[in-house]
Amino acid sequence: MIQNSALETLHNSLSGDVLFDNLHKTLYATDASVYRKIPLAVAFPKNEKDIITLIEFATKNNITLIPRTAGTSLAGQCVGEGIVVDVSKHFTNIISFDEKAKTITLQPGIVRDSLNVYLKQYGLFFGPNTSTSNRCMIGGMVGNNSSGSTSIKYGVTRDKVLSIDAILSDGSKATFNEISSEEFIKKTKENTQEGKIYKAIFDELSLKENQEEIKKEFPKETIHRRCTGYAVDEFLTSDLFGGTSPTINVAKLLSGSEGTLAFSTAITLQLDNVAPKESIMVCSHFTSINESLKATLVSMNHNLYNCELMDKTILDCTKNHPDLAKNRFFLQGDPEAVLMLEVSAATIEQAEIYANNLIADLEKNNFGYHHPKVYGKDIAKVHYLRKAGLGALANIVGDKKAVACIEDTAVALEDLPNYIEEFTQIMAKYQQNAVYYAHAGAGELHLRPILNIKEKEDVVLFRKITTETAELVKKYKGSFSGEHGDGIVRAEFIPLMIGEQNYQLLRRIKKAFDPNNVFNQGKITDAFPMDESLRYEVDREEPIIKTIQDFSESEGILKLAEKCNGSGDCRKPVEAGGTLCPSYRATKDEKDTTRARANTLRDVLTNNTATNKFDSKELKQVLDLCLSCKACATECPSNVDIASLKAEFLYQYQETNGYSFRSKMFANNAKYNKLGSIFPALTNYITNTNFSKKMLGVAVERTVPKLAKQTLSSWLKKHQPKTSKKSVYLFNDEFTNYYDTEIGKDAVILLEKLGYEVKTIAHDESGRSHISKGFLKEAKAISNNNVSIFKDIITDNTPLIGIEPSAILTFRDEYIRLADDKTAAEKIAKNSFTFEEFLSKELEKNNIDTTLFTLDSKTLKVHGHCHQKALTGTHASFQVLNIPKNYTVTIMNTGCCGMAGSFGYEKEHYKVSMQVGEDTLFPKVRNCSEDTEIAAAGTSCRHQIFDGTKRIAKHPITILKEALI
Repeated sequence: MIQNSALETLHNSLSGDVLFDNLHKTLYATDASVYRKIPLAVAFPKNEKDIITLIEFATKNNITLIPRTAGTSLAGQCVGEGIVVDVSKHFTNIISFDEKAKTITLQPGIVRDSLNVYLKQYGLFFGPNTSTSNRCMIGGMVGNNSSGSTSIKYGVTRDKVLSIDAILSDGSKATFNEISSEEFIKKTKENTQEGKIYKAIFDELSLKENQEEIKKEFPKETIHRRCTGYAVDEFLTSDLFGGTSPTINVAKLLSGSEGTLAFSTAITLQLDNVAPKESIMVCSHFTSINESLKATLVSMNHNLYNCELMDKTILDCTKNHPDLAKNRFFLQGDPEAVLMLEVSAATIEQAEIYANNLIADLEKNNFGYHHPKVYGKDIAKVHYLRKAGLGALANIVGDKKAVACIEDTAVALEDLPNYIEEFTQIMAKYQQNAVYYAHAGAGELHLRPILNIKEKEDVVLFRKITTETAELVKKYKGSFSGEHGDGIVRAEFIPLMIGEQNYQLLRRIKKAFDPNNVFNQGKITDAFPMDESLRYEVDREEPIIKTIQDFSESEGILKLAEKCNGSGDCRKPVEAGGTLCPSYRATKDEKDTTRARANTLRDVLTNNTATNKFDSKELKQVLDLCLSCKACATECPSNVDIASLKAEFLYQYQETNGYSFRSKMFANNAKYNKLGSIFPALTNYITNTNFSKKMLGVAVERTVPKLAKQTLSSWLKKHQPKTSKKSVYLFNDEFTNYYDTEIGKDAVILLEKLGYEVKTIAHDESGRSHISKGFLKEAKAISNNNVSIFKDIITDNTPLIGIEPSAILTFRDEYIRLADDKTAAEKIAKNSFTFEEFLSKELEKNNIDTTLFTLDSKTLKVHGHCHQKALTGTHASFQVLNIPKNYTVTIMNTGCCGMAGSFGYEKEHYKVSMQVGEDTLFPKVRNCSEDTEIAAAGTSCRHQIFDGTKRIAKHPITILKEALI
């Protein structure tokens, strides 16, 4: 057994890091598969020397190295008990780019979509396009030989790999690229590890018997997507091994080898010209899966750029998803399957001809009942719906999930309908309704049985279904892995798929490359059992976790955490857009992803033996940098709302370990502001001294928000309200009341000018500060009080309108989980709106007199509050700020501002807070001209914008009030 002292010595010998604390070992014990193995340690090498040192350590101590980039693998490739080597943080550089040759050399930790953002200016792109393309990395794509939706036009990753620089198992370096047959023979004579590799390949594949066995047993050559075992069949095109090609490239063998042969440090790729400018997607609707597959055969005669299938199960998963439901616009009725058929051309006229010909052909063959055409930016929405399907499958409530085991089968296109018919019979035998999620045009179907792998009975089914499906794939001479790789789940079946003789050949190839079994042990050869080391202990006694929030919608807090399937949407970079996940974007540490938080919570709640299962230092550490932005509740297809989980954790943890002075001050800031507002000038002076900041644990660089000279509540007492037939209740939140009184006044004046009677009633604060600091007993009391106050007066005709998004949206979100009277809380929630939402709805009803606003011109840039973006969207802000006819409004894609209430004020979070702002918001604000006005509804956002850019942002309310004639 390796002692921690040896790992500490290893850490000190690297430029990078080796971490072996319980938290990091837990985080790297899983990927996006069903497997879990606790690693010995996690390494973050900074350079090739570090990797060589790791190889030497592994060889000396007889352990394995598990290479990892984004960790989105579905078959367990990144799971192992050795040292996980994460290159996603430091191996992220472009080494060289040749525009003329259309080639690029890069390190393995570059995100696929980020690469294409860089290449766009040159009219080039990297073709293979997985559903995880906005976070998966080139190293992982090469390791899996990834394909994605574009393979029917642009091929698979192996087709694009020209060269790989690798470190071999003895620590030596080698470059594998295309060489002549003569050069290959010369290399076989070299007395080096590289020479031994070439000699082994030559000796094995020169044998006629081996060549014939490969041809006999490997998948059909027409199946382009094949990742079963090592791609030794690629070499049979060489004139050395019975083919006609005068060149050979061992890099093709490394593609799809899952890091089991060598450690790749640089990859050279062949690029393609970007697709034709104009595209149309025909989204054909079908009444059965079988009909859609038969239609695929017809569709593939039409030079398609995409031919993808979604079934009813996946489409149903998107119905109630707040971020996905809006992308269902093209659907008519309730189809059993939809084919996404994309044609492209240089002109829209030509694309129309292609699309119409396709539709005519389908209709002539009586395939499909509806064939809508989707254009422009809407095509991306349909693609996003398909891509999100993988994560959305995790939203099936309960323990039964769509399990990845047979989800990567590929057969020849002409075999597809018959294969599916037989597969359906297998599923029926086991009373399974499989999920069909497919690259139909490539003959690959992501078929998933619905199983509860917490139960032994279903684990037995897990193996049976996988085995019978493997036998069926073999019958059609297909590939058991089309693009997801063998990993743990399929490697066991390689002897069945390619024959025992070929399997032994693969073992000898592995031995030649890696005689000491240093690289990713248990994958492809000498495989781990596919039904062991599962993410959940089989037939365990489910822990009973009591919470103050109501998580019954997910059958409890543990099952909410378990909805995270590891797909890694929270790792998408800034250029991918959206907000998720701001802390990861700032630190680039897996520890700071939503996935890490869900995994740790699941692990702690399951395995912690403490009386209070939430009493965990690891859980506190992993949740520390969560900004509670709620992007995970919408941008992640699994909808795991970490903000709510963090609030519950803080409450439970602090109940055992106590509440800090600073947390009490922040949570109860409304109470203290009430006292401070008696002498606001004195309070503002004191709170902005460095002494006060240090005493409260506030960053001295921050400007503490200043109390207004007059509270909004005192102004409202003196204000004479105007009566009207139309009325609203204004929620005087604690931030507007004490800090942003002028905005509150503007809201009242604006509403009255537009013909609304503004009603107010004595009510409690929103409880937002209590929720964010984990004071949930107090938050629950506040929610109960406010629900009691408003339940009989808030209706469709008299809605509740809020100014600060984070405050009013507690009625729509947290109150549903906290309030005792859930029926009343839900009724209020349906009629509670941000100010912009209310005006937008009234505008759509033609209740807003737009002639009351100026005709002057103005340019506005809008930054949306995180909770606003997650729960309501920013479209309402765009609509209402366009009421003045000559205002030019743009919603900035700015992610999270980084302030997040008290988070950005806390001294230990200040740097991360400012880095989050620098990721997107600050640069875009600085790029705005001086005459451009910045709009931001959130009070924290406005303060962060000022602290980061010295620009003053205004609430949309103020902008509209100033626009009144």
